[in-house]
Amino acid sequence: MSENYLDPIAVGEAIAHCRKKMNVSQEILSGLADIGRTHLSAIERGARKPTLETLYRISSALNIKMSEIVIEIEKRL
Repeated sequence: MSENYLDPIAVGEAIAHCRKKMNVSQEILSGLADIGRTHLSAIERGARKPTLETLYRISSALNIKMSEIVIEIEKRL
């Protein structure tokens, strides 16, 4: 894998890990983050990459720092 490539699967797995660690469903998180559940599902599957704005909304909805999600992503790269 190129170092200049952010693997969308790693991003999705990291977000799903953080969500599950907080014991929150996709439906609840998408509502709290004000994003569509299908959009969140696509992000967690690696079909889409979140924008910084979306990543911020997700982290805020989980009441964690965005950097915690980034650390989880880095663990998977």
